[in-house]
Parts: sequence; structure tokens; C-alpha cells
Amino acid sequence: MNTGKVDVLLGLQWGDEGKGKVVDVLTPRYDVVARFQGGPNAGHTLEFEDQKYVLRSIPSGIFQGGKVNIIGNGVVLAPDLFMGEAKDLEKSGHPLKERLKISKKAHLIMPTHRILDRAYEAAKGKNKVGTTGKGIGPTYTDKVSRNGLRVGDILSDFDRKYSEHKERHIKMLAALGWTDFEGFEETEKLWMEGIEYMKGFQFVDSEHEINNLLRSGKNILCEGAQGTMLDVDFGSYPFVTSSNTICAGACTGLGIGPNKVGNVYGIMKAYCTRVGAGPFPTELFDETGKKIRDLGHEYGAVTGRERRCGWIDLVQLRYSVMVDGVTELIMMKSDVLDSFETIKACVAYELPDGTRTEEFPYEIDDVKPIYKELPGWKQDMTKCKSEDEFPQAFRDYVSFLEQYLETRIGIISIGPDREQTIVRK
Repeated sequence: MNTGKVDVLLGLQWGDEGKGKVVDVLTPRYDVVARFQGGPNAGHTLEFEDQKYVLRSIPSGIFQGGKVNIIGNGVVLAPDLFMGEAKDLEKSGHPLKERLKISKKAHLIMPTHRILDRAYEAAKGKNKVGTTGKGIGPTYTDKVSRNGLRVGDILSDFDRKYSEHKERHIKMLAALGWTDFEGFEETEKLWMEGIEYMKGFQFVDSEHEINNLLRSGKNILCEGAQGTMLDVDFGSYPFVTSSNTICAGACTGLGIGPNKVGNVYGIMKAYCTRVGAGPFPTELFDETGKKIRDLGHEYGAVTGRERRCGWIDLVQLRYSVMVDGVTELIMMKSDVLDSFETIKACVAYELPDGTRTEEFPYEIDDVKPIYKELPGWKQDMTKCKSEDEFPQAFRDYVSFLEQYLETRIGIISIGPDREQTIVRK
């Protein structure tokens, strides 16, 4: 039987690794691009033909004609935000209704989920996680507690189902003593418009859709949101997202067997960033951290928040490579380090008791990074057209990373444009 394969594309750090651009670069090799988890807090920024696009829920393969794009069952979807995103793309000439299918089993983020998000964060006080307030956590909570509202519910008796869920949320908010409902009516009205707009798309049983495509020989690229260190099981808990961002999430978030997975592409930056609260061992609070942030334009695609910046953490990365089963690495934003005299890489942690480890521990709050210093390349790489043009010091940096992570770096990005992508021989 002529079966296709499923390749998975994942972020290996705390998100924001540049997945959107890589999906767009890789898409020509695939017939289908599918998103398997996460919500509209994850913005993929793509730049090409002098246009900048930010995708929140829609797979990044949408820009390539003739590709099937699927929003899988593991995704949580906000109808109003989806409508805004889709209409912007339609205005730029991309016929979404022809190219995009939505799983009936994907859960809907309700307006009251966003209020619950704010209420829960406020209740945590100084221990708050730093969510984007988009209602994603409460939606996944409803899903796991078997109280969720799903895309397929739009097709029958929707008003009654919606009202029952809304009523339950309002009782929960009352129990929390929450009284701030400012702007709720306008939000709800726009949300209902989003529900009507969504009816123009194909709602599918995505697990059948994907497996039928595989049986017919089609190749599928699964795209994750956020990064491995935000995985609800394996990330820096509790400062994580509410879904499984690791490779296994592609199986549960799309309904595919693990034996169908082929390549696992792991994306990392040449340094490291994180948004929101939570431990970050290699974070830099000095001028070097600020310089990385400014050169890398490290501000959230959706929120505009400043990203925390630090040197690359190889203890954390090796852990991600292990739990994801990464077969090939992709390194982004290498050009951001072009002007540095010295580059540092964390190769081990010193634990609070003074011992050294190269294994990622249960808690990383009080670990100290142990660095290896490497010479910088001090050369602008943004115009390089092939790896032959890379400076020797950068080649040495790449070799060092490959040796430590025991995984090949197959693609190197040296700028935001689609053209600034070097596929290595």
C-alpha cells in the first residue's frame, strides 16, 4: 500500500523559535500541513514578498496553493479571533475556505473562558503563571473535566449548549468573587459572529481525514505551537501551557499512530528566550541580554511582550531532543550573534547542593549554568547564500552544538526572510 508519512515540526525551547518561517520553507515538500495543539496565544510570524503575517490558529501552510491545511482536535479555537485572522488573510488574496479544514473535535474558547483566565491569575497573586489571558488554560481544563464545547457542537442545538456552559462559568466566577465583566457583551456579540463565520468552513472528522490522506500516499507536516519547555508534562511546570507540545502531542492532537511518524524536526535559536514568568537558567540581565533582545527583535508576535533573553542552554536542549525524538535540528537567528566577541553555551548545571549535572532536573529554579566559551565570528552572515560562505568560527559553533546534542543541524536561518535560509548538504 502506498502510504505517506507524517513529519513533525516542534519548538525545542520555551517557544518563539521561529516555527512559522520554517513551516513555510518546508511546506513545498508536503501535501498537507496540520496544527495539532495550542491556542491563539501562539503567534507564528512569517515574512516574504515584503509582507509580514502573524498566524495564531491557522497552519502556516496556508500561503502555498494546492495544500490541505487542517486544524486538529488538539487545538483550542476562539471563533472571534479566528475570524479576524482569517479575514486578514483573505484580504491578502489567500482563499482560506478552499484550503482549510477544521476538526469537529477541536474545543471552543468561550468569552467566559477569558474572564476565568483573568480571575484564576488574579487569585494566584505573586505566583501567577503569566498567561496571555486568551482563555486557553480554562478551555483545556473544561476539556479534561469533560465539560467542553466543541466545534462539532455548532452543527446542532448550539444555543442551548452554549447557554448551559456560560451559566456554569458565571457560577464559577461568582464563587471566585469576580465582578469585572466590562466589555463582555461586545466580546460575546463578536464571538457569535465568529461562530457564524466558521460555518463557511469544512468541519471534518480530522482523524479520518488525515489517515485517509496518508493511505492515499500524501505526506503530512504536523506543526506544533509554543515549545517543548512549555509542555504540561515535561516543561518547567507550573509555568507551562495547558497542552502537550512535544512530539507525542501530534499523535493525540491529530489521531495518528506513532508508527506513522517519520522525521521530527526540532527548532531552536542560536541563543535562548522565554516569555512570561518561570525559571530560565541562562537568562541575562545585563547589556548582553538587552543587545540580544534588540538585535533579535525579541518581542511577542501576538502580545508585544519583551522576551527574556539568554545564552543557549544545551542541558535543556538535549532533554528536548530526547523527549521529542528529534531526528534533525534547525537553528534560527544565527545572525543575531554576528557581532559578539565571545559566545557562551551552557553545558551543565550546578545544583543547589554544589553537585554538577548534565541531566535536566525536576526543578531548575536555583540551578546555576556552567558555561563553555567559544570565539565569536564577528562577521555579517545575512547575505550568505550557502554554508560554504559561513565564517570558520561559526562552523565551529555549529559542530560543537551537533556534537553535544548528538543530532545534525540540517537547516540554518540567517535572517527573517524566506530566502535567508541555508539548507546544509
